[in-house]
Amino acid sequence: MPPMFQKYASMAVPRYTSYPTVPHFDSGVGGRGYAGWLEALNPAEPVSLYLHVPFCRKLCWYCGCNMKLASRYEPVADYVETLIRELELVAEHLPGRVGLSHLHFGGGTPTALEPDDLERVMDTVRAHFTVNEGAELAIESDPRTLTPEMTRRIGKLGFTRASFGIQEFDPKVQKAINRIQPEEMVVSAVNGLRDAGITGINFDLIYGLPHQTVNTLRATIAACAALKPDRLALFGYAHVPWMAKKQRLIDEAALPGAQARIDQAEAAARMISAAGYEAIGLDHFALPHDDLAIAARNGTLRRNFQGYTTDKAETLLGVGATSIGRTPSGYVQNIAETGAWARAVTSGTLPVAKGHAFQGEDTLRGHVIEALMCRGEVDLDAAILHHGGAPGCFDMDLSSLSDMERDGLVIRDGSVLRLTEAGKPLVRTVASVFDAYLSTGTARHSVAV
Repeated sequence: MPPMFQKYASMAVPRYTSYPTVPHFDSGVGGRGYAGWLEALNPAEPVSLYLHVPFCRKLCWYCGCNMKLASRYEPVADYVETLIRELELVAEHLPGRVGLSHLHFGGGTPTALEPDDLERVMDTVRAHFTVNEGAELAIESDPRTLTPEMTRRIGKLGFTRASFGIQEFDPKVQKAINRIQPEEMVVSAVNGLRDAGITGINFDLIYGLPHQTVNTLRATIAACAALKPDRLALFGYAHVPWMAKKQRLIDEAALPGAQARIDQAEAAARMISAAGYEAIGLDHFALPHDDLAIAARNGTLRRNFQGYTTDKAETLLGVGATSIGRTPSGYVQNIAETGAWARAVTSGTLPVAKGHAFQGEDTLRGHVIEALMCRGEVDLDAAILHHGGAPGCFDMDLSSLSDMERDGLVIRDGSVLRLTEAGKPLVRTVASVFDAYLSTGTARHSVAV
């Protein structure tokens, strides 16, 4: 990457899994408002469901997620009871029994639950929702703690996809991030899941970790490619110790610099593509037969809080502490602290901490940002027409793009704005130009590459 692009790669910008982004949510949306949004949904339209389990059985120092270390199971068991009650509470506010097109169990580590408790939660889901034919049921896991019994139960419950955090196989890097996970452990977990009937396997990789080099990353990718997961995600490590306090355990002096991060990202992307994977948006790769690759080719790729997705549902119901949901009316985020979340649910209140009601140009700008993030181009005039925006509403944004256009990151063809090959790795930076909220907050973000 030419040196002039480093100024863009080092810019701190959001990941744009929503618009507006979470730092711009506020307390103006509460449980009562969310209840009204749920009641106004069209029961004929499918929804997707995200279930958050904030517990892990082992601590990873790099993690920026909201999680708790499950040193004993009693708090986890209590959490399951409240999660089931919140599912019932959400269902009570829906306009009828709705279809489910996608389900994602995230965390934390959802497989930190006992198998019987996972089955109880899934039984509750099926009691209140119709799981549509062909629905994707996905669950995140940890090879270090995944048991044979949980593997069998995941298959029995009909899950179609499982995700693993690989991050890096190099022992020195693993020690530096407190995630000791030998390659043979991952091989055993993958084989077990496939034997149980889970056909979709996802791996997550991270560049920019302490002591990581291009060579260690290449060795990790070679080992991963040999297992032929359907999807690979390649994320840049976001060092945000002011927010994720466990990251303070990482030696900052061991972190690669800006140019080293860029070199790692480029080398990894090239190697993953050479292994037969198609690049999907900013940071995902999929084998050509995978639904994600097909969606990218036919222009139906979407982006939400789980990253890139084939999910077309306009409503995402977030259940569990700190989970985030979206309806056609706006976003909501649940209370993060599990005790306060549980008290709200137990009192019969939807446990919303904050949110954002769509207003003004929100859906228009969200459309533009999502199109750039998913397809690398957007027809601005068509977007304005579809969302009822005012002619010329992007004039100031386009003026701000002039440097990026001159530097070869974007090209303009009439009303179509398109990323160049050089600009694709910097899509977050380009998208940020259309973020009307970015300059109004005090949130700190990770660097673009």
